Amino acid sequence: MAKTGVVGIVVRPGGENVRRINALLSEFADIIVGRMGVPDRESGVNTIALIVRGENESISALCGKLGKIDSVRVKSAVVAVDAERRTDAQGTDNGRQSTEV
Repeated sequence: MAKTGVVGIVVRPGGENVRRINALLSEFADIIVGRMGVPDRESGVNTIALIVRGENESISALCGKLGKIDSVRVKSAVVAVDAERRTDAQGTDNGRQSTEV
């Protein structure tokens, strides 16, 4: 079953780290829906947030490989996506008005 999730990556400075991270992100491009990177100049730490969608094995493989890189920390949160239950932009859920606040 496909899962959707967020992968948070915190990177300490290091020349080889950036190349290895970018190579892995290219390798797993088929499960990456979106990516945002934020450098923190004050602390010298860079943070990358990924939105991913795919099988649990693929998401776990990406996180595992990223976590093996020196000076990289990775955390992920994934949930199963139920294709039958989707909410559209107007807040309706399968044709019924949403009561959530």
